[in-house]
Amino acid sequence: MKLYQTYASPFPTRVRLLLYAKGIEAEIVEPPGFHASTESKGEYLRINPIGRVPTLVLDDGRALPESEVICEYLEDAYPEPSLRPTDLWARARMRLLSRICDFYVVMAMVPLFSLSGRSRRHWEPAVVAAAVDRLADALAYLEAYVGEDGYAVGGALSQADGAIAPQLVLASEWIPDLFGTPDPLLRLPRLAGYWRAVQTDPIVARLVAETRQAIAEQQAASRALASRRT
Repeated sequence: MKLYQTYASPFPTRVRLLLYAKGIEAEIVEPPGFHASTESKGEYLRINPIGRVPTLVLDDGRALPESEVICEYLEDAYPEPSLRPTDLWARARMRLLSRICDFYVVMAMVPLFSLSGRSRRHWEPAVVAAAVDRLADALAYLEAYVGEDGYAVGGALSQADGAIAPQLVLASEWIPDLFGTPDPLLRLPRLAGYWRAVQTDPIVARLVAETRQAIAEQQAASRALASRRT
């Protein structure tokens, strides 16, 4: 089994959560053409014509894209330990939190991702402020639904934690550091409490460390690329 992914993207993180928690052996492959790279995606498009990460390739060669679909497949194929709550309402909340991440939090960050790849002289303060405000609204949706028992849902690790953790590294650390804006979690006490608590889980701590390292490496690569262009 192979997982085509990048550590800087938040979407493969939720898949790695399942791999780590379930003890599933998978070769990690980082395809070319993502983030600060100037390479073509090349042969990766034969594996996943959508051209995004992650993609799970089974031992028989079948390829499955899209992180949520991959997670559901892994849960069904490797049911123990389960990363889906047994309570149906809690399971629905797990999926809701993941959906909020994908449809609201990530989309609010897209303008900031775009600006991060441009020279600072092209950063328009009004555009940055509007994007940060939109992100704050999206994080407030998480605030309304995230659990208060140390995990996103209930008192145990679930798929939702893999969806939320990389988003909070970006929203609470990367964006404030890069754009000089306040940490949005300062105004979201429930989400901030969750963030402090969940990082004590060893699997989440591993995912967070991987994300932080990947962001630092990506920023260094972006700076090197920009210096070659000037």
